[in-house]
Amino acid sequence: MFSKAALRLKLIHLQLVAAVAQSGQISHAARLLAMTQPAASRMLSEIEKIVGMTLFERHPKGMTPTDAGRLLARRAHNVLTELGETSAEVEDFRRGVGGTVRVGAVTGGAIGYVVPAIKKLRQLSPKAEIHVEVAPSDQLVRDLTAGTFDLILGRVPPTSDIRDFNLAPARAERIEFVVRRGHPLEFEAQLTYERLASFEWVMQSVGTPIRKAVEEAFITGGAQPPTNVTNTMSLLVMIAAMQASNAIAPMASEVSELICNDNATSGLTTLNIPPIFVSPYYLISLKTRRLSPLASRLRSLLQEQLKAASPIVAADPNMPGLI
Repeated sequence: MFSKAALRLKLIHLQLVAAVAQSGQISHAARLLAMTQPAASRMLSEIEKIVGMTLFERHPKGMTPTDAGRLLARRAHNVLTELGETSAEVEDFRRGVGGTVRVGAVTGGAIGYVVPAIKKLRQLSPKAEIHVEVAPSDQLVRDLTAGTFDLILGRVPPTSDIRDFNLAPARAERIEFVVRRGHPLEFEAQLTYERLASFEWVMQSVGTPIRKAVEEAFITGGAQPPTNVTNTMSLLVMIAAMQASNAIAPMASEVSELICNDNATSGLTTLNIPPIFVSPYYLISLKTRRLSPLASRLRSLLQEQLKAASPIVAADPNMPGLI
């Protein structure tokens, strides 16, 4: 209806049209916009010249919008509402109260540190939109580089240049062997690797840090790694396999503590083994990408969580393995 004339309208024009339509009084609209009534009248005449139509019918008791006036007033209201919401969102983003943050983590890091950090972030930034993904480190780093994540808890694979990243020391993972309650090995105090290898296993794919650490522990202990293995990265598949069979699953201690905490629900427990450790993972972000205020706030909370945790030190290479 207004053709290209609407493109010449200014924000103050829209504010005036909306105010007059709402109050029906040019004097009231002028007070709302902190201008004199004569100035508001002149501006309204200017607006009508721009659009080429009468927007309001003047009468002694006030002003009534024409069809064109109602249309422009409705559009003006929508635009002003959108601008107000945008302004509020920008301010929330600036203060780290709102916005979007995407974080990725290895399973132990996600359960042990990302979840508690997000709980605190929710208290500080209730409007935040938070996305969390759990994946192997190579996928996490690949997605971080591609821009999918703001930051991750993981390990830098050998194929990546460590100089591309900001690295904050995080944690070494301790592995525990999880089984169902009533498993034949549940109460054995002195386990051998040969005995363990005779059972079915369900664990991460070949080449993943936990899988490598387990296989190295078997070899160091004088036994061949398990051959009856179901490979999966799914924690749910691992849990289902253990509950339905005598399968053994190696897991980071943060994960095993979570799923074994309520025995009545999970029916799972851990075996009595000496410590097995995985190489440390790190809190990682890209040097070339500046974090948003919200992502910076989450990074600080993650650093606090990691510092507050009891340190896990990698095992002494001379420590004896299983008997």
